Amino acid sequence: MGADYTPREVADQIARGETQLIDVREADEHAAGRIAGGRLIELSRLPAEVASLDRDHPVIFYCRSGARSAMAAQALSQDGFDAHNMTGGLLDWAAAGLPLEPADGTVA
Repeated sequence: MGADYTPREVADQIARGETQLIDVREADEHAAGRIAGGRLIELSRLPAEVASLDRDHPVIFYCRSGARSAMAAQALSQDGFDAHNMTGGLLDWAAAGLPLEPADGTVA
């Protein structure tokens, strides 16, 4: 598995447009608050959706605390992807003062 990234490192990666950002939480969690520019693929749906990911670009997964996204990153790394986990999940993202979408979004 690729190195884990901190929320600030993920924000830098997003700003450079170098990565695919995937939220592996449930739809209701995603609706409450998310990182702009990411895509929702619930963890349970990941095996069915993996073919839609670009193997030529790194993938960063996030969830609420980093546990589900760590599982996703490990699974895709074993499948040959350059896959990474965002440590601390959306909780650490919000704690670092990084923006959520929508503007009044919360970490569910």
